[in-house]
Amino acid sequence: MKITHLLGIGAVALSVSACTTNPITGRSSLQIANNSEILTMSAQEYKTTLSKGKVISGTADAKRVVSVGSRIKSAAERYYQTIGRSADLANYSWEFNLLQSSELNAWCMPGGKVAVYTGILPVTKNDNGLAVVMGHEVSHALAGHGNERISQAMVAQYGGSILGGTISNSQWAGIFEKVYPIGSQVALLKYGRNQESEADEMGLYLMSMAGYDPREAVPFWNRMESASKGGRQPEFLSTHPNPETRISDINKDLPKALEYYKAAGGKI
Repeated sequence: MKITHLLGIGAVALSVSACTTNPITGRSSLQIANNSEILTMSAQEYKTTLSKGKVISGTADAKRVVSVGSRIKSAAERYYQTIGRSADLANYSWEFNLLQSSELNAWCMPGGKVAVYTGILPVTKNDNGLAVVMGHEVSHALAGHGNERISQAMVAQYGGSILGGTISNSQWAGIFEKVYPIGSQVALLKYGRNQESEADEMGLYLMSMAGYDPREAVPFWNRMESASKGGRQPEFLSTHPNPETRISDINKDLPKALEYYKAAGGKI
């Protein structure tokens, strides 16, 4: 059985037809994978991850994760509605869960499947800090970074042979599992520097739209840097922005974020 993943015929036609523009940042990316299939597999992997871990529910922290996540979700839905792109989120099935783990981590799979690890909560400190994290992770999903990474893997592995053609179920599953490692290893997903920077910018705006103070972003990332143990690679080798670059970029985006924050009722 074959699954059709690409619609274009020829590299140029494919690039044009599959180019997706982020409505918040304006960044364009090539996304040629089938979103419906990505969402289906993401839901399966998320369920597997939760079954292998310890989900915390009913506690104050667990409720905070749901509350902050729900506000960011609602802010995103309102924004997409105002620009006539509600269809982008039509098939999302949002979930927000707190998992017991000492890791300083959180993630969001395509379709709005969010996990926050208890280990990062001492660094977030408050709702604003948590909103920085969740806004960033949700932005990876909304920006289609999963599709972009899968598309990159498809092109790298199969090249021109997939243009205007098909790949098998097993080939598709293999690509997905490389981008989103199975089960508890899903948190090991790595994005590129451009995607991480875009998630910083988009997340800053989303948290602001949700009524959280974007001025808390810089203190949070400084705390993350202090809490992260061990050395780090130079920026040109790392998938994450250099901390100094990240802070500089956030400060550049802060005036626009504060406009969103003020519109949401925040005090400047």
